[in-house]
Amino acid sequence: MSETIDTIDADKDDVTPETVDGEAGEQKAGGDDVLVQEGDIAGDYLERLLDLLDYDGDIDLDVEAGRAIVSIDGGEDLEKLVGPRGTVLEALQELTRLAVQQETGSRSRLMLDIAGWRADRREELKELGRSTAESVLKSGERVRLQPMSPFERKVVHDAVATVSGVTSESEGEDPKRRVVIFPES
Repeated sequence: MSETIDTIDADKDDVTPETVDGEAGEQKAGGDDVLVQEGDIAGDYLERLLDLLDYDGDIDLDVEAGRAIVSIDGGEDLEKLVGPRGTVLEALQELTRLAVQQETGSRSRLMLDIAGWRADRREELKELGRSTAESVLKSGERVRLQPMSPFERKVVHDAVATVSGVTSESEGEDPKRRVVIFPES
């Protein structure tokens, strides 16, 4: 345990790529290994939760874009763990991050998806961002979207950025923070 915490505190210049199991370029200290450890801790925590609830589900661990990704799929009752508009999912993600932090001593940026809800929502939000940006481009009028979670706002901002001639920013305070899309000056 203390060895992992020591490597987290290392300067990035102190961490060098090494050959591990014959594959060059993997880092022994830091990087993906820390994220894999976060995923493992999160997976164990969520497996215990599923057992307590007597829910079925398969837990998948991945590392993507510098973040541990944990997905739970396959169970009939999993929709209950998503909740309306993902509110229960957001709460479980935060609890899982806290469980990882308690174990590692470091704040986690882990992303949790249950029953593919976040993946499906990402596609809906990409389309919303693109179509609203194109509408703003045609009308010249700014549009304020409904309040969204940080995850949702990021997806919309990224989608708006793909449309030339418009830009977006967030306004307001959580939980009523929203994306505003407007023509570039």
